[in-house]
Amino acid sequence: MKVFVPVENGNTLEAVQGILRKLLESDLMDGLMVPMRGPAGTVTPALVTDPALLAQADPLAPVFPVNSARVLGWMTQREPRGRIGAVMCSCEMRAMVELVKLKQACLDCVTLISVDCAGTYGVGELGNSEIRKSGLELFNDPISNIQYPLRDACQMCERPTYDEAHIVLEFFGNDLSQSFTVSLPDELAEKLDLGEPAEPNGRAEVVEKLVAQRTQRRDEVFAEIRGRMHTGAPGAGLEEIFAACIRCHNCMTVCPICYCKTCLFKGPVYDHEPIQYMGWAERKGALRLPTDTMIFHLTRMNHMALSCVGCGMCTSVCPADIPVGRVFRAVGDSVQAVFDYAPGFNPEKQLPLVAFEEDEWLEVGK
Repeated sequence: MKVFVPVENGNTLEAVQGILRKLLESDLMDGLMVPMRGPAGTVTPALVTDPALLAQADPLAPVFPVNSARVLGWMTQREPRGRIGAVMCSCEMRAMVELVKLKQACLDCVTLISVDCAGTYGVGELGNSEIRKSGLELFNDPISNIQYPLRDACQMCERPTYDEAHIVLEFFGNDLSQSFTVSLPDELAEKLDLGEPAEPNGRAEVVEKLVAQRTQRRDEVFAEIRGRMHTGAPGAGLEEIFAACIRCHNCMTVCPICYCKTCLFKGPVYDHEPIQYMGWAERKGALRLPTDTMIFHLTRMNHMALSCVGCGMCTSVCPADIPVGRVFRAVGDSVQAVFDYAPGFNPEKQLPLVAFEEDEWLEVGK
């Protein structure tokens, strides 16, 4: 069922908080994971059990400090665990589904609450006083250029909605100063008494235009980065793109798909003996430091390209401004196309690399 949720006095966020409060007070969940505004105005995910504290919840804030699928995985992968409602945007939802397929998370105890996403800014790019206002502006006019540039990943995100969630807070196509719509099961809508049944609005048309705009941007980015990756000039290609890498492991740390408990790059394999560095340098004449940067990125790419959801956190945290997200999205797109696989949908569908089908690869011959 789709229902209209009225907004009183133009306070959209308060209306959203009211819905979240009803959900937490229901017998559906023990806690609610939702973006929360701290005392300093910063926004980070938090697990809330006291409905009164949801006055600080801010799912409309257009900032993306962490892909919260990563932390939700920590809270659900083992038993015993609580019943959790999770308020997340599309790329977080899709990352969570991939973690379930990789046996690193569980959805049995989770109520997924999806919010439409018009894009986000990098942490620190907006002052705290501007965050809330800018979030509403993005939804009121998601197609036009805006004052501040969105994160690179958001500019080319062709999946700004996730309608496969249990509950969907729909902001596109609504005048948020007046009302917005929520899609949820009929029995839950009746139980929570959120609002009147809603007729179809302009959400689908707005999303279609936004997706077309983002897809065009994505294709431009893919063409540019693939051109850089595939050039045959000496010292160019991936070597040139990752040349500034300092192997800080930030991209690995924030990636929701990098889940290995024992990581090859955090063990003794790459703790080389001091004399080895001198030997390599003498053999080559010069040794680039730190070492092993290319094998680090290629190994990560091999691990997670099929499940990359394009959240772009890797680019956001790179201190050397390497377009890590562009490379991984372009490579991931090619790998996913080979297997006709869209990451982040249908938790019951196995990952192609762990499922065997007798007729696979017939198109390339026996």
